[in-house]
Amino acid sequence: MNDLHELVKNQFSESIQTKILAADLLLPALLAAGDKLTECLLNGHKIMTCGNGASACDALRFASQMLTRFKGERPPLPALALTADTTAITAIANNHAYQDIFAKQIRGLGQSGDVLLVISTSGNSANILQAIKAAQDRHIGVVALTSQDGGKIVELLGESDIEIRVPTNDPARSQETNVLIIHCLCDIVDYQLFGQL
Repeated sequence: MNDLHELVKNQFSESIQTKILAADLLLPALLAAGDKLTECLLNGHKIMTCGNGASACDALRFASQMLTRFKGERPPLPALALTADTTAITAIANNHAYQDIFAKQIRGLGQSGDVLLVISTSGNSANILQAIKAAQDRHIGVVALTSQDGGKIVELLGESDIEIRVPTNDPARSQETNVLIIHCLCDIVDYQLFGQL
């Protein structure tokens, strides 16, 4: 029983320490990303988001909080989780290639001035890399949530793109911190657009 007690307690401790370290390191990137998302919305554009596995859930979380609300009531904001349309995803994967499931949606739905929020703990997922390339082809800005060494995403990002890299090699710690980062981005956007809610 004591072993399990320590196991669980260590999970909490490691999660807290990762978030404390991230708060110090990521503040400039978080603020810049919040500004980029806010500017996108102020200019009448939308935010698209995507990820795989747990990161797909984070993409859905972000889009739903933009469309509905984060902390307080406010008008809906245009955001689209590219992970949500199972018909499109399975058709693209079946008829083309799995690596194109997000890129084809971006080519069909994305417009210059939009922003793509990608979430990848490894930074190496082929479908995320293709999504970034498709976004760049359409003059869509990119905000990337990564961890570890940033992976291949780092090589693709342009000068005006923003990487928010969680300082950990543990995917669980990265995913936990990504939820907090998403909440921070929602808070920044809401505050800049609507003030205190």
